[in-house]
Amino acid sequence: MDLSEQSSHFGINRPPEPGDDMQQLCNSEDDLDEDSDEDDSISVELEETVVRALVHYASNSNTTDHMSSADIKLISDVLRQCSPSCNFLIFGLTDETLLWKALNHNAYDVQYATKLSETAEVIAAAKEQVVNECRPVQNLLFSECKLGLNDLPNQLYEVDWDVILVDGPRGYWPEAPGRTAAIFTAAVLARSKKGGNPKTHVFVHDFNMKVDRITSYEFLCRENMVKSIDMMGHFVLERMDSNASQFCRSSHSPPSPSPAAP
Repeated sequence: MDLSEQSSHFGINRPPEPGDDMQQLCNSEDDLDEDSDEDDSISVELEETVVRALVHYASNSNTTDHMSSADIKLISDVLRQCSPSCNFLIFGLTDETLLWKALNHNAYDVQYATKLSETAEVIAAAKEQVVNECRPVQNLLFSECKLGLNDLPNQLYEVDWDVILVDGPRGYWPEAPGRTAAIFTAAVLARSKKGGNPKTHVFVHDFNMKVDRITSYEFLCRENMVKSIDMMGHFVLERMDSNASQFCRSSHSPPSPSPAAP
C-alpha cells in the first residue's frame, strides 16, 4: 500500500520561543538569522474582513472534501481568542492546511501503529491500562500505550497546546490508520498541560463517523463537549492532576448532546 495511506501529517502552529532549534518553526532559512539582534517573529493580527474572506474562500473551494463554513468558523473563532496567537496542533494534512497557517505557521510526517479495524481492541486495551501506560496524564514520549503517539518531535510534548484539531489520518477502509490514536493523544496532551491556560479546545472533524464519535466520547468525554455542528465535534478539556486515573468523570456517560443548528 502507498506509504501516504499509512501516514498523516500534523502541523505545529506556535510563535517561536527563545532557544527553539526547530527550523520548521521558521517560514524559510532566511527567517532565522543568527547574526541578527532583531526579533523576526513578528505577530500580526488579521483584520476581521481578511479572516472572513479566508474562511469564505476555504469553505467554497471546488474540492469535494473540505470543511463547511460553519465548521471552519467554529475553529477560527477560537483561534482569534488567543493573544498573540494560539499554540495550535493539527493532526491531518487537508485542504484547509494553508488556511490554518494563515489564520494562526509546519508539518512532519508521522507513522500510525493502529488500524481502523483494530479500534475496539485498542480502546479496550487502553481502558485496561488506564492507571498505567494509558493514563490520562503523562509524557507520551516515554509511553508504551499503543494508542499514544510517542514518536513525534520531542518539543511537541513540552508545549501547552491551546487548540488541537484532529482532521486525520484517513479512516475510510479497514486497514487505514483512522483517528483513534490522534484523538487519544490529543486527550492526553490536553490533560497533561503544565502551564498556560488550563483549558484546551479539541476539535474532531468527521465527528459524524461512528468510530470517531465513539473514540471521542471515550477519551474526550461527553461532559466536555461544547457542541457538534455539521461534521465537527468541539470539546473543551481541563488539565488534570498527575495522579488522575480515568479520562471521564463517570463511566456512565450522559446522553449525547443534540447537534447545534448551523
